[in-house]
Amino acid sequence: QVQLVESGGGLVQAGSSLRLSCAASGRTFDPYRVGWFRQAPGKEREFVSGISSDGRRLFYGDSVKGRFTISSTNTKNSVVNLQMNLLKPEDTAVYYCAATLSRSVADIRSASSYDYWGPGTQVTVSS
Repeated sequence: QVQLVESGGGLVQAGSSLRLSCAASGRTFDPYRVGWFRQAPGKEREFVSGISSDGRRLFYGDSVKGRFTISSTNTKNSVVNLQMNLLKPEDTAVYYCAATLSRSVADIRSASSYDYWGPGTQVTVSS
């Protein structure tokens, strides 16, 4: 069992930057595949970014490509950061991190492929 907690959300102006962090606790001796998702009011949960369990492969949603960067601080992906630059009002959402022991990246963009979820952190971008 692993617990995830996101941090770093807040209220910023358009064009600003934020860095979100996802910290895992509990069973962290196994490497996890980690994904970031977001959900705005009235919208479906959207894939933002993901990192493979070996940390070598990075994935981004089309709407954030070139602006967001995912990174891991260690080989187990127990702390995964999401650097968000050039934020836009449409980036406003609750951001969730998710993890799974799966080593496959075929379904990394699918929310249903993750076993563990954090409670989320609010990001609000004003125009």
